[in-house]
Amino acid sequence: MISVSEAKQLIRINYLQPEVLIMDLYEATGMILSEGIYSPSDSPPFNQSAMDGYAYTFSERQEDLIVRGEVAAGDVVKSISEKRSAVRIFTGAEVPSEFDSVVMQEKVEFHSDKLIIKDPDQKLGMNIRLKGSQILKGSLAVKAGKSVSPGLAGFLAGIGINKIKVYKTPRVSIISTGNELIAPGEVVSPGKVYECNSYSLNAALYEVGIKPRIYKVLDDEKQIIEAVKNSLFDSDLIILSGGVSVGDYDFVSKALEACEVKCIFHKVKQKPGKPLYFGRKDKQLVFGLPGNPAALLTCYYEYILPVIKYIKGIKETETSNLKLALTEAYTKKPGLTHFLKGKMNGSEVTILKAQESYLMSSFAKADCLVQLDEEKSSFQKGDLVEVQVLK
Repeated sequence: MISVSEAKQLIRINYLQPEVLIMDLYEATGMILSEGIYSPSDSPPFNQSAMDGYAYTFSERQEDLIVRGEVAAGDVVKSISEKRSAVRIFTGAEVPSEFDSVVMQEKVEFHSDKLIIKDPDQKLGMNIRLKGSQILKGSLAVKAGKSVSPGLAGFLAGIGINKIKVYKTPRVSIISTGNELIAPGEVVSPGKVYECNSYSLNAALYEVGIKPRIYKVLDDEKQIIEAVKNSLFDSDLIILSGGVSVGDYDFVSKALEACEVKCIFHKVKQKPGKPLYFGRKDKQLVFGLPGNPAALLTCYYEYILPVIKYIKGIKETETSNLKLALTEAYTKKPGLTHFLKGKMNGSEVTILKAQESYLMSSFAKADCLVQLDEEKSSFQKGDLVEVQVLK
């Protein structure tokens, strides 16, 4: 049995290298940019009217102006050489090069077909979006490592980008094992419980943009082998739930061995989740998680989520792991690292009740996991502890 730090180091050594693909911007929401993007054009690409009104030359604002046509958004602009001229212009239209200001349509009057500007607050360049005022051609538009949000997608499209290089999302399979499990919504019969592990894992994976393939099998070595073989065929990462201990009906280790998955470690000095399994076959990683729901989700956050973030190019932020002060004293037996569901409040963290590995009620309230060191047994109120934010 190895320590938590040893287990995490062995996983890091076996990280899958991120792959890059070119993706259409329409389909890239939530993906992580693998390289910086430079603007291929000025934005706006020309001096653009910010509103409906009249374009004119500011030095002639005291004159009676003659309106010589109009310019709508998308129109090709014609040159106007006459002095004391203006054009009717609409929001988004290109401002003719002869003009340097736009007056709102509500701020003008007409006398004998002559345009009179009635805006004492009018200034040079008013109501014009200058060429390149958002970004200049060749400037860095966005750095590598940025997630494609709705705002970023709109910005990139607005400067003419439709294809981007992003880190490929890993393909993930979940294999849920157990004779006792029934689907939510079914009637509970003697000896049966509702299966929830695939639901919590599925939700956790959705949070990082992954739609997993889900298999549900009995505690049967042949069924597990078949599910593992199918998963190895089309997945980069495989997560098995349940059956990783050493009981008479724990067949996962045997099934993985039969599928030629190399065991890198099995069992970690931690609570919950001691039976954790990690293996590899070629470029595919395999995790065997304990069947107890809270233990399973704890192992996901501590061991699997960092792998997924690495493959997807998601950078850890300064707020992902914190040191916070305990609001109450806590004791445990030495020899195992403890991961406990917690609730943060400013610079403090409270360890929640219902920490048993089968209880999910505390996970439903938790916003973090509190890590208590392996060899330490007593923790006082105010002691600083490691906290992993659940997100």
